[in-house]
Amino acid sequence: MSRLRNDDQRAFDALFRQYSARVYRFAYGYLKSGAAAEEIVQECFLKIWERRHELRDDVPLKGYLFTVAHHTILNQLRHTRHHQAYQDYALFTGTATAATTDTDVAFAELETLYLAALEKLPPKRRRIFTLSRQQGLSYAEIAQELGISVKTVETQMAQALHFLRLYFQAHGTALSLLPLLLLLA
Repeated sequence: MSRLRNDDQRAFDALFRQYSARVYRFAYGYLKSGAAAEEIVQECFLKIWERRHELRDDVPLKGYLFTVAHHTILNQLRHTRHHQAYQDYALFTGTATAATTDTDVAFAELETLYLAALEKLPPKRRRIFTLSRQQGLSYAEIAQELGISVKTVETQMAQALHFLRLYFQAHGTALSLLPLLLLLA
């Protein structure tokens, strides 16, 4: 852990050699796709490297790695679900065409708008929102992880959702799509 925190590339390489196959199998078990599992492995180890200075000695690295993998897998499944839900919505409203290119472009534009809106949130509020909506943590889990009260989490989430509604409205996104986006976020 200390070698990794001190930017030791060989320690990182050893960690990758030791755990990459296990993370791959773990991801493949959920995603049933070799390419998606490889992407999860890369993303997990990239996150470990990016957060190497934050690693704590009291948290087992293997447990931390698989927690990161689990959250990354959930995000991938959530993204897939969002895309499918948007396509279903387009079919339901009659805006779908035989080609899915228009749907894909519209989804990408909405996702870009959503990510831009997230960037406008204050850092603490954005962190709380992403822990809730993208990583699937409960308000109590978020409060515990960040060392704040559940009430603070509730307040920050309400303010984040209010801001996102206003942001989408100001950028011309149909309010009929907003509940779908916020529900699936």
